[in-house]
Amino acid sequence: MLELFRSPSYDFIGKRKWAYLLSAMFIALGLISLVVRGGLRTDIDFAGGALVQLRFERPATIERIRATLAGVGLGDSIIQEYGESREFIIRLKLGAALAEAGKTVQQALARDPNLGSFEIRRVEFVGPQVGRELQLQALYAVLAGLVGILLYVAIRFDVKGGITAIVAQTHDVLVAIGALSLTDREFSLPVLAALLTVIGYSVNDKIVAYDRVRENRRRGGASRNQPFAAQINLAINQTLSRTLLTGLSVLFAAGVLFFFGGKVLEDFAFTLIVGVVAGTYSTIYIAAALIVDWTLWWGQRVHRRKKVVAKA
Repeated sequence: MLELFRSPSYDFIGKRKWAYLLSAMFIALGLISLVVRGGLRTDIDFAGGALVQLRFERPATIERIRATLAGVGLGDSIIQEYGESREFIIRLKLGAALAEAGKTVQQALARDPNLGSFEIRRVEFVGPQVGRELQLQALYAVLAGLVGILLYVAIRFDVKGGITAIVAQTHDVLVAIGALSLTDREFSLPVLAALLTVIGYSVNDKIVAYDRVRENRRRGGASRNQPFAAQINLAINQTLSRTLLTGLSVLFAAGVLFFFGGKVLEDFAFTLIVGVVAGTYSTIYIAAALIVDWTLWWGQRVHRRKKVVAKA
């Protein structure tokens, strides 16, 4: 097996307080951005509205299209290039004349001779009720994934490992959502799929590290007599090459999608990139560190109880 490091011995657990601080800063930035922006900018799949995709015979600009639509009260619509400068997607917000969205856009743009001829390729409509239902379904999907992970890890290892894995997964999701808000990207169905993918990828890495701790204990030897923090640190170092190689392979694939996959896949790939980086980081620092701190806290609590009982 290819290895990036030979017998690494980095003190990851010893730096866990700095890792907590760094994570808290990133999550705080994301939450502040969400509050300032009033939440994520959602796609019409979640917010409700109409989508009109059209293609011009000659190159056009977003500024020109927006100026033309402003004449019919649609200047605040979301306009995006769709792969090239001749094809665009126009997203009309709720409150516009959605029932005749395609006709309204076609008539408005046809009045501007500078835009030239064009064709309407598709018109989609999503009502507000459907949008709200999709939002709830998205939330249920994420929660179901987290609960499933908790049960699996708790059964295979222990409840403590399951809970810390869920906390680390929540960390990864919050970082990814914060990055979406900071870069003003839309939350859409592909982005939701990317978040669920990140959750599944991230927990796989954490299970590998947990499993190595269990294997080391079964084998015995010097590592079994080490403090629990040292055992966790050893397991992270032993699986470090595997963790980073897995993350890099996903990053390369997501990077290709981000730079060459076009506008439709850009937000999906961006979420994957941020989520994989956050997931790899939380595997090395957050999940393992939480288990160590929880174990130390519980050990100190049990020790205090024994002292109280002994004095009594």
